[in-house]
Amino acid sequence: MEFTGSSYTGSFKNGRMEGEGEYKFPTETRYVGEMKNGMFHGKGVLHFLNGSIYEGTWEKGISKQGKYTFSDGLEYQEKDWEFCDGYDRQFYTERCNGLKPAGEPQLTDSLRVIPDGCYDCGDGFYDPNARVITDYEHHFLRNADDYEHEWIVSTCRKSWDEIVGHSPEKLGHISELDIELQA
Repeated sequence: MEFTGSSYTGSFKNGRMEGEGEYKFPTETRYVGEMKNGMFHGKGVLHFLNGSIYEGTWEKGISKQGKYTFSDGLEYQEKDWEFCDGYDRQFYTERCNGLKPAGEPQLTDSLRVIPDGCYDCGDGFYDPNARVITDYEHHFLRNADDYEHEWIVSTCRKSWDEIVGHSPEKLGHISELDIELQA
């Protein structure tokens, strides 16, 4: 475990994880539950960094049955799933709390504020200047390589960093010819 950055707190048998315990991955995802012969075995819960959880029954390290619950409390259902189905594009929080007024779009299901100049890349915030990804509590997660940097910059939601609206300085540079061309 020391070579992978993982850790384990719990009981051992013959040098292997056995009984109740907590296994922490390098990504800070935690498994809390039963172990047997060094593997997840029995009932256990995966706690993800974003607040979502997966409760399941494991057999020799493989989940045989389980339930995924998003961080906002929505439980995933394989059948009769009503969210983002093409007919209704509302977020779960919009269904629970109602839609925002016109002119105030909700771009994601999360209501977190992205720090200036950063991107929300799904598991945390990305600062393109430092090329560092931190979790949502601003703890270091990883450095972004070139591929991940390009993907985040071209795909993910960025904090608002543009000035919009009327600018008197720019209006001063419009000539009469420009006004005639626009008309």
